[in-house]
Amino acid sequence: MKKALKLEAREARAMVAAALAEAARLGVPQTCCVTDEGGFPIALERMDGARVTGPQISWNKAFTAAGHKRSTHLFNTPPNGPALPGNEAFGIQWSFEGKFAVFVGGFPVVVDGEVVGGIGLSGGNGEQDIACGVAGLKALAELLAPEGHTVLVAADIKK
Repeated sequence: MKKALKLEAREARAMVAAALAEAARLGVPQTCCVTDEGGFPIALERMDGARVTGPQISWNKAFTAAGHKRSTHLFNTPPNGPALPGNEAFGIQWSFEGKFAVFVGGFPVVVDGEVVGGIGLSGGNGEQDIACGVAGLKALAELLAPEGHTVLVAADIKK
């Protein structure tokens, strides 16, 4: 048996708040979802004016990042993105009843070297989604540092 860290509401809310604060700073209405390691939502918030499709899309991105342990944009990054035509995972986006997201905006949450969840953003362009996702990861790092935990803060994450 192994002991496992679990994201809780306190951490998820801090991540969502930081991601949406960055979205507000950028002037783009976003939706942010933070999931546990199984891809189930802990916290989800849609900013006023954000698209009504944002909650599902942000959840899909967080689900994919948590479950597959990689940033979602890495699936389609040329030339070797595994979901690109001709590569090993082409068509993977149709698995899990279409819930598998293979575009920018989903990031695994890695604490002390273990994937403990995912954060997904929807509403901005790729650059904006990345900035907001990284802001969420940075907030978690700052929250957990006094407790002796290390959080991977990066856009390109693959475990």
